Amino acid sequence: MSNPYSNIFRIVATKLRPLLLILSLVVLYRGHQQPGGGFIGGLMAASAYILYALAFNSAEARKKLPLSTSALLGTGLTVIVVSALLSVMAGEPFMTGMWTTLHLPFGQELHLGTPVLFDAGVYLAVIGVLLTIMFDIIEIE
Repeated sequence: MSNPYSNIFRIVATKLRPLLLILSLVVLYRGHQQPGGGFIGGLMAASAYILYALAFNSAEARKKLPLSTSALLGTGLTVIVVSALLSVMAGEPFMTGMWTTLHLPFGQELHLGTPVLFDAGVYLAVIGVLLTIMFDIIEIE
């Protein structure tokens, strides 16, 4: 089936994909303290690939993914379970937040914890589920 979209749409989809992915990572990270998080970040990342699939086709969009959609979903679910069980292994109640601070060059600090890990798992799972559904819908049409 030929693609009815113009070359302009394809160029826009190609240029927007990396920008949307970077923005999704920003939303993922800042979502712990402010609006956003893994779900919204995952929706943004998936929209980058959906836009690309609409401009080209789902096979081309699948080639651009670092992992298959099922691997993204499986990895996301695994990260969620691990983040929830880390507190149990430390003797704390299930899903208790555990934090650490990384000291970066130039006096910067990066606060990481199990809630961020949980959000990262949600991010990957949302991408995997949404792209599985949308690629199947695009391939049917």
